Amino acid sequence: MTNNDTLDAVLEADAYDATSIKTLGGIEAVRKRPAMYIGDTTANGLHHLVEEIVCNSVDEALAGFCENIAVKINVDGSVTVVDDGRGIPVDIHKETNKSALEVVMTMLHAGGKFEHKSYKTSGGLHGVGVSVVNALSEWFEVEVKRNGHVYFQRYEKGEVITPVETRGITKKRGTKIVFKPDHEIFEDTAFCYETIAKRLREYAFLNKGLKITFTDEKTDKNETFQYEGGIRAFVEELNSGKEVIHKDIIYLEKEINEIVVEVAFQYNESYNENIYSFANNINTVEGGTHLSGFRAALTRTLNNYLKNKKIQGEEKAPTGDDYKEGLTAVISIKLPEPQFEGQTKTKLGNREVQGIVETIIGEQLGIYFEETPSTAKAIINKGIEASRAREAARKARDLTRRKGALSSSNLPGKLADCSSRDFETSELFLVEGISAGGTAKQGRDRRVQAILPLKGVILNVEKARIDKMLSNEEIRTLISALGTGIGIDDFNLKNLRYAKIIIMTDADIDGAHIRTLLLTFFFRQMIELIDKGHVYIAQPPLFKIVKNKRQEYIYDDKGLQKKLITFGIEGTVMEICSDKKETLDSQTLEKLLPLLVQMEEHIKFLSKKGVSLRKFLSLRNKETGKLPYYKVTYKDKITYLSSEEDLEAYIKEKQQKEGKELEILEEDDMADEKEKGEGGAIEVIEYHECKEIEKTINLIEGFGFTIDEYFRGQNDEKPKYKLIAGESEINAFSLNEILEKIREIARKGMEIQRYKGLGEMNAEELAETTMNFNTRTLLKVKVEDAAKADSIFSTLAGKDVQRRREFIEKHALEVRNLDI
Repeated sequence: MTNNDTLDAVLEADAYDATSIKTLGGIEAVRKRPAMYIGDTTANGLHHLVEEIVCNSVDEALAGFCENIAVKINVDGSVTVVDDGRGIPVDIHKETNKSALEVVMTMLHAGGKFEHKSYKTSGGLHGVGVSVVNALSEWFEVEVKRNGHVYFQRYEKGEVITPVETRGITKKRGTKIVFKPDHEIFEDTAFCYETIAKRLREYAFLNKGLKITFTDEKTDKNETFQYEGGIRAFVEELNSGKEVIHKDIIYLEKEINEIVVEVAFQYNESYNENIYSFANNINTVEGGTHLSGFRAALTRTLNNYLKNKKIQGEEKAPTGDDYKEGLTAVISIKLPEPQFEGQTKTKLGNREVQGIVETIIGEQLGIYFEETPSTAKAIINKGIEASRAREAARKARDLTRRKGALSSSNLPGKLADCSSRDFETSELFLVEGISAGGTAKQGRDRRVQAILPLKGVILNVEKARIDKMLSNEEIRTLISALGTGIGIDDFNLKNLRYAKIIIMTDADIDGAHIRTLLLTFFFRQMIELIDKGHVYIAQPPLFKIVKNKRQEYIYDDKGLQKKLITFGIEGTVMEICSDKKETLDSQTLEKLLPLLVQMEEHIKFLSKKGVSLRKFLSLRNKETGKLPYYKVTYKDKITYLSSEEDLEAYIKEKQQKEGKELEILEEDDMADEKEKGEGGAIEVIEYHECKEIEKTINLIEGFGFTIDEYFRGQNDEKPKYKLIAGESEINAFSLNEILEKIREIARKGMEIQRYKGLGEMNAEELAETTMNFNTRTLLKVKVEDAAKADSIFSTLAGKDVQRRREFIEKHALEVRNLDI
């Protein structure tokens, strides 16, 4: 290819405009059947929305046009995603006679990824991602910086609310999307910081040099992900805290037929495999042809080297399973036409990929081993050792099987089994301590609940092979009770004796330790139990409260605060000290107080931005009653605006007055003062929380209060309200005092007992709070939960002292309920 050919290709790729957008359909069915497009409407589907938007920005990075992505969870529950890519086209789309921006946002199967002029490879090939997010959002806003201008459009539930508006000029380029998931669609619209951070970190690892910043306004957490080492750095991160058997991270990369294959791997001293596979930045959690190709090539290349160098004697060569021990690998491929299973893309199906990956790995790894024989021998010796251990484990299993130690027909003596043989209703409680086990046996439902007490801390299976595990009494007892067997050859889920396996430990540090060890055991040795939803964690109560001869159990601090309000309003009335002498009864207080709780939250969020609630409320539009949504500064004059229409009108007015287009600077732009143009710029700051505050205030005012009554006046000498509870009377001078006064009433005569261990409960209490089907709370363990527990345990119980110290220093201030 000549230099001119290369330039033409670059120019053609850069010609990303309305002609790049192809349409295939509309979005009217998305809201009726959202699960078809995002998997489900639980937390998984909710977080999939963020991934769809970020994926588009990452595709811009893949195409070479984006270097920075910023993701933010806003205080009102919305999410902002900003990139510095080319910006979505805004010119007129010929087939629809609409702006290409509107076409992309409102029509299914519309995008620039069906042909490979604009994107050679991408993760979002169906063209439904952003339009589905729009359809499933309460509201959705997009701002495009392109061709020196700023363009804006707003949607609600997928419907266009404003036309594509031009808002001044800019020196930047890129796309900014802000959306709020629709609570009518999703069970819960609260985003999890850790879930999003994990995915963003993966994107940064998979795209060398790409900078991704992530902020959560609610918790003030923020991180920046940028890795020049790419997937090499990913493997290094995965192996941190573990002893490696070769210091070099093996990295292989090559392109065949427009398919780019990138692999990095390293072995550690553990006995478990840790592989991540990706296709076009999509985490293919179920693997696929690229993973199969890697496994086959790795085993063949290692055994060829073993044979050629005559490393092994008469013993049988290690198998692929033997070479899995201690392997940490990341496989990333980029291809023009990936074939995924479904829109959520969990498995790659392209048949041609397996052969290409095998060829590349086979060729390059063979060369690498010839050049680095010490690494090759270390890996092969690890495989030989695993093979020998596998044979030893087989003999150990045969021996224990002959002795009947693992037979479900010879159940362990300390297992208090249930009488029922109905699998679906049977439960096994793994209880910390012999004493607590005895209490649980007394409090159980003998028909369907089995109890297995565990004595002391069980074996850390992260550092032990099967033969060592089978010599550990507690592990052997557990395997026998479950009935499934253990190991690749013997494990059989069909033989599981209980539908629910419930881990029940104390709420102290020892309990957390044992819970983590059990999760590590299931994660490493019986992951199918987690995959199929059989493993649970019991939630014993944290508090017992007693008042007026009534007792209740509370499971967390948030629940305690809620219960204090419930007790505080029972039989309490609030008298309004005015000429009318109005009174609010307990039922009315019950509706008012949650709004006052929300106001406490609003105060907290505003204070983070250096704004007091009183000051913010004083900025309400006197005609409409709306709070400011924008703080706009131009030539040092500050103006507060309460809607998109007001902002649009403001910008047009200033531009007409100046006789030219003006630059628009947003909050993130203002950090760099050099961005300001010679003629000045309009600075815009958004208050995302304003609509939630507005909603809360309107509801409070619905009770007949004015928002001014929320604050205490400077000259208030007489109380505005009187709380009457029995013979007690408590004065309050403002609405914002009411909440604490109610809690004060609740605490009078209340006993609060805090539980630290199961042993503090008698059989009746344990049954009522933790084992009773109707009153208990169980948490289902997911694979990511077990993986996270395993990772934290490797840090806290591993041999890397410096890593453990850094973890403790980082999280010391987050500790609650310290057990000393």
